Amino acid sequence: MNSETVKIDTTHAALIITDVQPDFMPGGALPVAGGDQILPPIRDLMESNRFGVQVATQDWHPPGHTSFASSHPDRKPFDTVMLYGREQVLWPDHCVQGTPGASLHPSLPWNRVSAIIRKGMDPLCDSYSVFRNNWDASGERPETGLTGYLHSRGITQVFLCGLTRDFCVKWSAEDAANAGFQTYHLWDATLPVDPDSDERVRKELSAAGVHLVTIDQLAD
Repeated sequence: MNSETVKIDTTHAALIITDVQPDFMPGGALPVAGGDQILPPIRDLMESNRFGVQVATQDWHPPGHTSFASSHPDRKPFDTVMLYGREQVLWPDHCVQGTPGASLHPSLPWNRVSAIIRKGMDPLCDSYSVFRNNWDASGERPETGLTGYLHSRGITQVFLCGLTRDFCVKWSAEDAANAGFQTYHLWDATLPVDPDSDERVRKELSAAGVHLVTIDQLAD
């Protein structure tokens, strides 16, 4: 992680707030240790007027989703199965459509976002990235439409924060870079499911062309 100051081109910069939902907070269905600690810095980012566009992502699974361990007999949460020829982590039931745990966290100023992208809605396919679903039965990763939306708004820089560092934020950052955006992963505004994944995540994001930065590197 370098220490250079990052200049935000406000007119052409988007902040993507990833899956900040009660089910990922302490006490939730799929809690991230210390997940509530990132709420104040994310609130500050959202209120800073540094970003021309702000987008929220929302995990939004139907009951019985294929990624839930409860949908697979004799399996338990965090087991891995093969789905469409690729590894799929099985999760506790979480962010089920219409439940309180699936709502956007009430402590953040959601009135500032211009779009909310719901993902994981296909009962037969998971979705970590906000740009594309995971692989489906056809072997493809369908787009969510966010790439086109950001292009239509003139966005060239993307800054990502939220949950989780090693899954949804990571996959979203990699897809953003692949789509041609100048992509920044705000490391201290994310937290992982697996703290032991940090070194691997850094290497994989850097290899994908994603810039790893901290909030204090963002120029005023």
